[in-house]
Amino acid sequence: MSAHCQLTGRQPGFGNHISHSHRRTKRRFDPNIQRKRYWLPSEGRHIRLTLSAKAVKTVDTIGIEAAVARIRARGEKV
Repeated sequence: MSAHCQLTGRQPGFGNHISHSHRRTKRRFDPNIQRKRYWLPSEGRHIRLTLSAKAVKTVDTIGIEAAVARIRARGEKV
């Protein structure tokens, strides 16, 4: 599963682990990605989205229809 959110576009960030002795090694900050299944009434079918935890709350607020419209506006296929 790719670590990017279909709604917000959130992707991994990169940085360094810094040890006690202050040595630095590369690390990756992954967003909290979940696969969620929603019923899409306008199309009469279920859709499965890859969303960050924040995007799941956004869908709860704005509704699945508006969220799918935003995803399609970004050019992603649903």
